[in-house]
Amino acid sequence: MPLDAVCLTALVRELRPALEGARVDKIFQPGREEVLLHLRGPEGSRKLLLTANPSHPRLQFTELGRENPAAPPVFCMLLRKHLTGARILSVTQPPAERVVDLALETRNEMGDLVCRHLILEAMGRRSNLILTDEAGRITDCMRRVDAGLSSLRPVLPGLFYRLPPMREGKRDPLETGREALDALLDGAAREQTAADWLLDQFAGLSPLLCRELAWRAGGATDLPLAALTGETRVRFLDAFESLCASARTGPAEPTALLKDGTPKDFSLLPIRQYGDHFERRRYDTLSLLLDDFYAARETGERVRQRGQELLRALTSARNRTARKLQVQEKELAEAQGRERYRIAGDLITSNLYRMERGMDKLTCQNYYDPAGGEIILSLDPLLTPQQNAAKYYRRYTKAKTADAVLTRQLAQGRAELDYLESVLEAVGRAEGERDLNEIRQELEDTGYLRRRRDGKKQPKRQRPQPMEFRSSAGLRISVGRNNTQNDQLTCKSAGKGDLWLHTQGIHGAHVILWTEGGEPDEESVREAAMLAAWYSQGRESGKVPVDYTPVKYVKKPNGARPGMVIYTTYRTLYVTPDRGLAARLAVKK
Repeated sequence: MPLDAVCLTALVRELRPALEGARVDKIFQPGREEVLLHLRGPEGSRKLLLTANPSHPRLQFTELGRENPAAPPVFCMLLRKHLTGARILSVTQPPAERVVDLALETRNEMGDLVCRHLILEAMGRRSNLILTDEAGRITDCMRRVDAGLSSLRPVLPGLFYRLPPMREGKRDPLETGREALDALLDGAAREQTAADWLLDQFAGLSPLLCRELAWRAGGATDLPLAALTGETRVRFLDAFESLCASARTGPAEPTALLKDGTPKDFSLLPIRQYGDHFERRRYDTLSLLLDDFYAARETGERVRQRGQELLRALTSARNRTARKLQVQEKELAEAQGRERYRIAGDLITSNLYRMERGMDKLTCQNYYDPAGGEIILSLDPLLTPQQNAAKYYRRYTKAKTADAVLTRQLAQGRAELDYLESVLEAVGRAEGERDLNEIRQELEDTGYLRRRRDGKKQPKRQRPQPMEFRSSAGLRISVGRNNTQNDQLTCKSAGKGDLWLHTQGIHGAHVILWTEGGEPDEESVREAAMLAAWYSQGRESGKVPVDYTPVKYVKKPNGARPGMVIYTTYRTLYVTPDRGLAARLAVKK
């Protein structure tokens, strides 16, 4: 669910003790729509994440590492200029609004102490992060909104900041007591459901919470208002009062809903309306819940954003290669039917005595046909019979040459297409900007991308580092992140007795099970095979065939693209990709 105002109130209450009085030590902008503040306070160093991403806007303490771009964005530089060293005075939330205002004491250009405000608006597609000066004038914002986008509330540097307009007639649920709610119910239309009535009457409540309150009152999410009588009405009032108390003063019970191990929704209290259809997982704090809930999807989103250029270049090259292969295959099919040209030349030569210049066709017996039937041959009336025969022989010779050339070109084209597919698969597995930079470097080395020339000295290339795991028996397992790392692992790092694993017939990572001179146990081989299946195109399949063989049987052909090898004397293991295996066996760095 989106972070509604009630849940945001509980989150602000949770963060306030550690934020107020803390100083901003460093500022980073790891993503286009997120800012990371490194804080020093009485409780030690913390990292505060503020994100204005329309899909998941929020603020929270985070423990997750995030890669920063090589050059900080302009908005990040602006925040560093005005907020580095600033002390957080207060953290406030306007009533029933998905807005959080951080007041910070800092110094201006003249060295005077001033109060600036960093305001997060966590309002879906209108989410924004805004910096204002001591007079309330907007210094800059993450997403500029001009009059063309919003005539009611433009958000631009130089304008005074105004809160988003609240919908008329909506009430703040946290300021509505039990008696006031009871009175409102008396005047409500009986045909409405309780959940819809709550959404119409109150600001800051998500549909999930409204349905949960109805379910706690009467055991149904579509409970009609007409059913709110007697004990059902008392339970409804109790549930509403308990929700507001949890948000205002606590204790909150941060809970995530999971389906097949994947987080699907969350709230500040246990959600019971789904029964046993979802697993409920409790967290100590809302920040821990949000870290866990958004970790995987945000990583994937950042990789997709930063990998768009690579994907466009690769997709274009793959499609171009595929089209070229189709044309060459058609030409090869025509060339392989070249015998008809030689036969036509022979038949014309053997019937020269019957021909005259100016003929446009020749009907003669086809002595190559076992049945001895007749054949009609097309002729060029402007050519002599001898020239027509020579023309057919030239077409035969050309097709014969084309057969050899096209066969060679098709083999090269299929190898190139296979390589591009493998790089696309590696981009899909990339976990951060470092992985994407290695793939970019590989594409520059192979000529698919132009080298960037920005006048700056290029940093020294670091040696690729594969992913590291430990099997249940303690054996080391290495997994290549891309073709460059695959080559490094298989052709340079691994010993001849170590075990090499790769999915059969589909693209994926090279996996090395380091045997340390011994014989690996079956469970370690199976776990390595499951990692090979997970880090491949077959990760969503039921059963994936994984070939394994000692490294000594794996060879890299001369001139082959990065990551391309051939192997012999192998065995095959069928395994099911395990989503949690990589996390369980990963070596913490």
